[in-house]
Amino acid sequence: MRVMVTGGAGYIGSHAALRLLSEGAEVLVVDNLSRGRPEALAQLALLRPSQAFRTEHCDVTDARALSAVLERHPVDAVLHFAGKAYVGESVDDPAAYAWNNLAGTAALLQAMAAAGVWRMVFSSTCATYGEPPLALIPISEECPQRPVNPYGRSKLAAEELLEDERIAAGRAGRPFAYAILRYFNVAGCDRQGRLGEDHRPETHLVPIALEVALRQRPALSIHGVDYPTQDGTCVRDYVHVDDLIDAHLLALESLTPGTGRKWNVGLGHGASVMEVIQSVRRVTGREVPTVVGPRREGDPPILFADAARIRRELGWSPRVTELDEIVSSAWRWRERHPRGYA
Repeated sequence: MRVMVTGGAGYIGSHAALRLLSEGAEVLVVDNLSRGRPEALAQLALLRPSQAFRTEHCDVTDARALSAVLERHPVDAVLHFAGKAYVGESVDDPAAYAWNNLAGTAALLQAMAAAGVWRMVFSSTCATYGEPPLALIPISEECPQRPVNPYGRSKLAAEELLEDERIAAGRAGRPFAYAILRYFNVAGCDRQGRLGEDHRPETHLVPIALEVALRQRPALSIHGVDYPTQDGTCVRDYVHVDDLIDAHLLALESLTPGTGRKWNVGLGHGASVMEVIQSVRRVTGREVPTVVGPRREGDPPILFADAARIRRELGWSPRVTELDEIVSSAWRWRERHPRGYA
């Protein structure tokens, strides 16, 4: 199979490209490198230096350029990871998020239609659910989608566009199918230590805690310790990145012309901020100083997935379920790359 991976220089996209290559697929990575890491692409090229791996520097919002890329490198399917994903940034610049996440998906759909590519797996988010009441947690796919920030709204709009495209394609007599994966918190690294997590800026809890353990940050800020949880800190669902990629590949294999599928991906239980910090302390054997600050606006106390549907319909099951194992995989890479890919 030949697969285009948009955003393939990013954290999740690079792990998806690695898995596809390891399973014998031909991979085309498309990334504008605004957030992706060229070092990740270089590592992938070292692992598979052949015509099975190609890269194109291209913006996902440029339908004409994408069409030219697909003309040069025909593919059978698309894994669409290219997107902006910082909630605070989306509040400050909502137009950029609408342009990248919605217009980018529209441009990609146009290019796919012109090239006769009809399968897409779309990287979405639990942010489309907004702040559901505790009575609706764990969150199933039937939970009302009421996003509370521009990031979540841009992803929901892209989801709705995919369904509109499916209907339009059916009326026009051409095949199109999509799968939407809504995931919660992704953590960990390739368990063989070949790829890592290195965002600029870094906003994810596990890598930030590891930077504190490495004394690259003086302390970790805990945003609120008075939530109605077991230790007063927020609880989130952490899925290992390799398990998330498993879900993407199963979703891709399931697609048949005319289908539109939606699944939540998560462990089905959560870990608190304090539990993550304690795990990092155990795994690294180092201190992780903390400072307590006020709550962040829009931080629900508890969010975790009901992943029963993807387990039932695709047979997906996470292989990494222990928090310490997730953290250990991230630490193995970060200990060898204390400054990230740089």
